[in-house]
Amino acid sequence: MVKLAGRPPAESNPVERLTILAPALILVGFFVLMFLVYCGLCWAGRAPRLGTLKTNDLFGPFLTRYIIWLLQPLERALIASRVSPNVVTGLSLLACAGAGVAIAFGHLATGAWLYVAGGVLDLLDGRLARALGRQTQAGALFDSVADRWAELALFTGFAWHLRDGGWLLAVMGAAGASLMVSYTRARGEGLGLDLKVGAMQRAERIVLVSLGTLIAAWFAASPETAPYSAAAAGIALSICGVLSAWTAVGRWLEGYRARAARESGAASRPERPARPERAEDGEVSVAEAAMRITGEGAMRITGEHHA
Repeated sequence: MVKLAGRPPAESNPVERLTILAPALILVGFFVLMFLVYCGLCWAGRAPRLGTLKTNDLFGPFLTRYIIWLLQPLERALIASRVSPNVVTGLSLLACAGAGVAIAFGHLATGAWLYVAGGVLDLLDGRLARALGRQTQAGALFDSVADRWAELALFTGFAWHLRDGGWLLAVMGAAGASLMVSYTRARGEGLGLDLKVGAMQRAERIVLVSLGTLIAAWFAASPETAPYSAAAAGIALSICGVLSAWTAVGRWLEGYRARAARESGAASRPERPARPERAEDGEVSVAEAAMRITGEGAMRITGEHHA
């Protein structure tokens, strides 16, 4: 396991570095190989049918569809098992919480891979809910709140790991800005706005922070480079914080302009004068009420009530 950056091992540990590097190399190689296969399928006119997908500004529709296609075997396995989407969301939260604990105690590589696993599960829980017909507002609430707790757990682990240096400010900035991205979108939805713009959504944050954590773990595995471990993690968190703040502010301004335009448009429309009530209208209302009461009474008597 990777030691704390402030307590480098007595000698270089090539096995530990290989342990850190090997999974990343295997994953990158598999990712590139399957990407070539996917491009070949699309070029041959046999692009996989994946339905409607949510895309973002950074990955784009093509790369997003490729990632979903790559995860389809796992998605099919979850659908076949009929596991509850909430269980998958809970496992994602546990993985991210475990990542925070691992990072707090200096096991950076373990924390990075746990965070990646949590991100993959978070990507699949919504698709699983749609495939099984279990989309509910309660599930959406559970998923959204679980994501925020997952990020807090991760950043808390970083705060403890980097508590002795100035990089603690980077952790605080990344945590605050990440939460503001999600809060601004949620607040906008409450006002009838769809605020999804920005290049630093949760998927992008997972990729950036995981890569930065793996680089920090690589530095921490050798006494010669261990002093650079905290800087590698801190720089990744700083970038995450700046870009997340940019995304949150962009959503904030976009939402304000949208609401201001709606309100100014509503204010500029003249109000229709209320139609004066005539005496015969009141008579009609009384007659309708009498007919409704009489009809309900007859239904109760004859038993011809249809729910």
